[in-house]
Amino acid sequence: MSDGSESFTARADEGPLVTVTLVKPEPAADPGFRERFRTAVATARTLSDAFLVPLVDADVDAPLPWVATRFTAGLPLRQAVERHGPLSEPALRMLADGLARALSALHAAGAVHGGVSPDSVLLTMDGPRIQVLGTAAFGSGPASPASDMFALGTAVLFAASGGTSDTHALPLSLREVIGGCFDPVPPDRPTARQFVTYLSEQNLPVLTNGWLPPEVTADMPAASAEAGGRGTPPAPPAPPAGAGVSRRKLLLALAGGTAVLGGTAAAFALSGDSSPASDGRADGPGPTARPGSTAGKRSARASASPSRSDGPKRVVLAGPDAVPLWSRSGRTAPTCIEGSGKVIMLSTDSATSFLDGATGKDVFRALKPTVPYRESSQHRTAYADGMFYLLCDTPDVQNVLAAFDSSTGRAAWAVALTASDPGGPALISPYLGNYVAVAGKTVYVCGQVRERKGTWAADDPVTGFIRAFDATNGKKLWQVKGTDINNVLVPPTGAHLLAASAIPGKESGRIQMIDAGRKGDRGWKASVSYNSPYFNLGWPLTCYGEGLFLFAGGEGDTLFAVDAVTGREKWHQRFEAKNGDQVHLGTPFTGPDGAVVYVPVGRDLAALTVADGTFRWIAVLDGADEDGGASLFVASLAMGGRHAHCSADTVFATDSAQTLWAIDAATGTARWKYRDPGQPDTGFLWTVGGDHVYIASNLTMTAITAQGR
Repeated sequence: MSDGSESFTARADEGPLVTVTLVKPEPAADPGFRERFRTAVATARTLSDAFLVPLVDADVDAPLPWVATRFTAGLPLRQAVERHGPLSEPALRMLADGLARALSALHAAGAVHGGVSPDSVLLTMDGPRIQVLGTAAFGSGPASPASDMFALGTAVLFAASGGTSDTHALPLSLREVIGGCFDPVPPDRPTARQFVTYLSEQNLPVLTNGWLPPEVTADMPAASAEAGGRGTPPAPPAPPAGAGVSRRKLLLALAGGTAVLGGTAAAFALSGDSSPASDGRADGPGPTARPGSTAGKRSARASASPSRSDGPKRVVLAGPDAVPLWSRSGRTAPTCIEGSGKVIMLSTDSATSFLDGATGKDVFRALKPTVPYRESSQHRTAYADGMFYLLCDTPDVQNVLAAFDSSTGRAAWAVALTASDPGGPALISPYLGNYVAVAGKTVYVCGQVRERKGTWAADDPVTGFIRAFDATNGKKLWQVKGTDINNVLVPPTGAHLLAASAIPGKESGRIQMIDAGRKGDRGWKASVSYNSPYFNLGWPLTCYGEGLFLFAGGEGDTLFAVDAVTGREKWHQRFEAKNGDQVHLGTPFTGPDGAVVYVPVGRDLAALTVADGTFRWIAVLDGADEDGGASLFVASLAMGGRHAHCSADTVFATDSAQTLWAIDAATGTARWKYRDPGQPDTGFLWTVGGDHVYIASNLTMTAITAQGR
């Protein structure tokens, strides 16, 4: 079973075959080991599960302690796969479910296994089996429930791939949950009970006849005979002097060196190229330095406080008040707005209308779709290639994704999102965290699904979804869901999305590539090791430019840039506060060409070249908010929502004094500022269309050019 023990097949007097595991002299002489072993055996005596091989007897006080478990006829997983190839999807689900149920029973009793592997998992006629006492009981190294789940994932991946580390060999029904077992942050892996629940809630058909291929079951009698011997067992070997193992006169029979349930099942470890990365490390392609660690990569520091002589160019923001192009009043306060270069789409709780961007006049007939209320963390509109997209209600149906032609104001298509696919997720509510975005010819809607009945607690993991639709006709292309999908970035180009996730109060978050070209398959992933706000739904808290994903990590003070396809880190830039205070980056955002990334850092807005992370300029606020405190840029990761945007040559950002700044993208100097003393407490809504900014403040709509005139 481990380096500290060896196993044999044996038969008690007139009794059934058992597998006896004998502790070797060195660990047996350690009082600490013997006490741990005594506790493990006591726990094992209380356990009973269909997928655990039960304990028959044990003597923990013998000079060489031993345990006996029931002999079970079957074939080791490794032998079955190496001889007959990967298992089918139904068989893989049976394997995964059985192992998870066995581990759930162990973990519920406060025990761990420590030795789940293709060598120790036994395939029997009615399901997989593992011994009730794993290698952890024999002192073969540290183990935990999380490392057991990593080992479960490895065993199932081996059965699916035949020994490679390619997770695409897993069927879609298992890919997400097995991928979770390889999470580089052990506490973020699913528990065994969560794993079982995940599979049961899929409601997929189960096998009613044999679960294994005929060629595998045909090998079982020979394997069992080889392990257990035929007829009368041979005479037992002489036990070690003073071993005292024959309390019940066990007849030890060597089974060719190792028993089918014992032998060389070593402590769980991985090596070489044929398995995922070892426990506690990121699997597959990903940042070579974990986000949150700046080891081994290019790093520069920039002040997030007043000027440093050796830092980048710093510009104190000071500009004239903007001169509106036009302003008009309406009857109802807008709940969301979106602008093209020529037309504004304006939604309220009673209608959706369209205004001429140059004059503010109505240009098309108002339509019935509505957005019933405003939520700053959500973004229900998008514009691309002459089409507006809106997540709205109609008089008859809630939660509708509709497309409107910006040249006519007419609806091109609409699709209801409230009706789930058969067996699919039901949406929690029409607007809980929904976000609409467009990339190429695909429209995406992101939100949250209900995974269980009853009320939700604040610290519950968020289960999110992504639905992809054909932008030309609204046809659904694919959908995915999972607790690893909270905050989603949809770049304007390319086939790779970035899903970020976290649990409130946890010390880390996670980012993961979603491959839209493969209908939402998960790609590389990496941990973000600080108290991350990536559980927020709605407006993305990450950004994209020049083939790179950019996001905040470290202690919240470092901007990371990683390759969107491989996840490998390109560069990182750390920000440092001069006064020693903790720095927390806001939501980064890029310009239309993706060449420059802008990062809010308290009073500063830093512009960096996306290609290499070098600074261009830092714009600095030099004012106070309404409470007398220092005015800060609002684009906080924790707040979500769109608080910054760019046109071709201008950066727009709001601050905590509820002022909108227009900043020259080339120099960092302010072109103008805008503030409405009569704006609502939550601030005004605004959007950018072409070289115009459109602002909705209570009942008033205002347009300003990027040049402020």
